[in-house]
Amino acid sequence: MSAPHLPKVAGIDPEVPVSTQAAVPLKEIPAAPGAFIQDRLAGWVSDLTTLHELTERLAATATLDTALNELLHAGAALVGARRGLLVLERADTTTPATTLGLGLGPADLGHLETVERSATALGRVLDGPPDAADARDGIATPDLLGDQDVDPRHREVAIRLGYAASYALPLASEAAGRLGGAVWFYDEPGEPSEKQRHLVGLYARYATEHLARLTELERARADLATVAEELLPSRLPRVPGVRLAALHRTGPRGGGDWYDALPLPDHALGLAVGSVGGSGPSAMAAMGRLRAGLRAYAVMEGEDPVAVLSDLELLLRLTEPARTATALFAYCEPAARTVVLAGAGHTPPLVLGDRRCEYVETTLSAPLGMLACWEAPSVELSPAPGETVLLYTDGLLRRTGDAMDRAFARLHSAAASVPRADRHDPAAVTDHVLRAMLPDGLDRSDSAEDVVVLAAHFD
Repeated sequence: MSAPHLPKVAGIDPEVPVSTQAAVPLKEIPAAPGAFIQDRLAGWVSDLTTLHELTERLAATATLDTALNELLHAGAALVGARRGLLVLERADTTTPATTLGLGLGPADLGHLETVERSATALGRVLDGPPDAADARDGIATPDLLGDQDVDPRHREVAIRLGYAASYALPLASEAAGRLGGAVWFYDEPGEPSEKQRHLVGLYARYATEHLARLTELERARADLATVAEELLPSRLPRVPGVRLAALHRTGPRGGGDWYDALPLPDHALGLAVGSVGGSGPSAMAAMGRLRAGLRAYAVMEGEDPVAVLSDLELLLRLTEPARTATALFAYCEPAARTVVLAGAGHTPPLVLGDRRCEYVETTLSAPLGMLACWEAPSVELSPAPGETVLLYTDGLLRRTGDAMDRAFARLHSAAASVPRADRHDPAAVTDHVLRAMLPDGLDRSDSAEDVVVLAAHFD
């Protein structure tokens, strides 16, 4: 007996057998494919944000030392390490290598130096071929204590310092070449993940370019400072009745501040400070010409400071018609304890002694090169025995960051606070004034001003 046929319904074939088994209920609803992609995108955005923040912090560094410190800290954060070591080897063999540790003291660095260079991952990164895989991906040593291929001395140092794994990465890029290498140490066996290696590799290539720029900038600054120092007196003269001390620091772009002290006939002494407008090699060259001209004029007519500055103004207009300069020249007779000085737009001297601390009242005058004919009256003062006359450039005031009236008040306060025991030593007076004016020191990278201080102490 055949089963009855089901009637045909549009879209349904009654010949297709129907399953008699009940459908298994769904316990979990499968995730939509878009959720996985969103998670991946969120991870990429997070990684890129972290990398952007770290590179921004690195780009904000203006000196090589701060950049190296930032690189070590950022690399440790990216690979998940706590300590690290960086070696910067510059191309010129005359410059010694720079070694910097993170979480490692001088004694720890000394222990690491006892390990043969070729036995460490950092050494292989530094000395290996630039096109080797290690130069791109770095070298991971996930178990320094258990790996039998590790140098015994290296294992001994690792046990002493308490690290069990390391990851070394070269500091190299196509444009800059290889500048050095860095290694980060893990307290437990392990190694960075593939994502961590990728991120720290991107960061290291960017850091290499930044370090190369800072290295060239630092070399240029050092060359400018050397040239500036060569243009200034190599030593101060010894004249009976007066003792001298001077300090000069060139700004990062090289400026035109200068000083001079030269013995003159009849046991006299000429003191000068000045500042040429602008910065860089051209300003330094102009400074050298002005200083040489002032020395010649001082020998011929030093007893008349106004005539010396008038001749200097003529020299400036003939040789540097588009440039201005400030200058102050003082003709000193230590035996008579008299000083005759004239200034051209320059800051007034400061007299410091046991009974007074005051600025010398000089006549307001224009800088050299601003008027068709410069002229200003001279001023005479008589320092008492034991008093110090302080000459300086406005860079000392500007480096404070204060308004000029506040900077002058600050300088007066700094000079007045010199301990009584140090007031008879011009070098001690200079040091105290500088520490009081610039507590952060003269090496602040955010200031482009030159600083000149010249102290003359009269016995």
